Amino acid sequence: MQGKKKNSLFFVFVAGFVCLVIGPSPQTQAAPRRVISLIPAVTEMLFALGAGDRVIAVSSFDRYPPEVARLQRVGALLDPDLERILSLHPDLVSVYGSQVDLRTQLDRAGVPVFVYSHAGLADVTTTILQLADRIGEHERANALIREIESRLVVVRRRVASNTRPRTLIVFGRESFSLRGIYASGGYGFIHDMVTAAGGDNVFGDMKRQAVQATTELVLARRPDVILELRADPLSPEDEKREVAAWGQLASVPAVKNHRVHIISDPRTVIPGPRVAEGVELIARVLHPER
Repeated sequence: MQGKKKNSLFFVFVAGFVCLVIGPSPQTQAAPRRVISLIPAVTEMLFALGAGDRVIAVSSFDRYPPEVARLQRVGALLDPDLERILSLHPDLVSVYGSQVDLRTQLDRAGVPVFVYSHAGLADVTTTILQLADRIGEHERANALIREIESRLVVVRRRVASNTRPRTLIVFGRESFSLRGIYASGGYGFIHDMVTAAGGDNVFGDMKRQAVQATTELVLARRPDVILELRADPLSPEDEKREVAAWGQLASVPAVKNHRVHIISDPRTVIPGPRVAEGVELIARVLHPER
């Protein structure tokens, strides 16, 4: 891994915050049979809704479920391959709201789109419902949403009586250094996940999704826990080096008390159907005694 490389899903993660429009879902349209997903969260939703056999291509960032390994790749947020997309003759393409040029080109080609949107944890189930409406899988969607919501209720009850540790939530920085730190502000699904897991976001007062945090700002906020959320696995050696990078902030309670944690698990950074599992993972780190 190069010294200045951030998490592989970092730019996709940030981009998801600015997509605030859902594409039309005309009730008169037939359920799509050839779907392309440029969004890992939507890919997971499609498979969880039983429509995995309709997915013909995915983004270069898709890793789950394992079945996507056999599918064609058609680029991602910054480099969608329009020629390849059109050559596959899709009848639905999921895109980010910020992919305006791609949406325009697909519209000119007569290809329907599902424009992805999310902001908070509650938007995960909203998106599942909207996607289910588009592909005709309402019963599966309702069952999936019930499962997600029931698991979240269990976590919230389990940590309700605990002291909430002041938590710095990091989702991007330069490797093995404290440069280019991006942390969760007080808005968005990452903030909501940590809140549900019993944490108190140190940047919760900053009502935006991402905060570019300097070391001075981290020192001033004095988190009890530093929680890094990553999509990609780290080797044990690299994880030790990444944790050790925080040693230069020795006066921060989280560092002093050895409460710097890295969770390398896509369930904590992809707002898809496994989001409740992600909350459970975070809760176990924040409240190991429970």
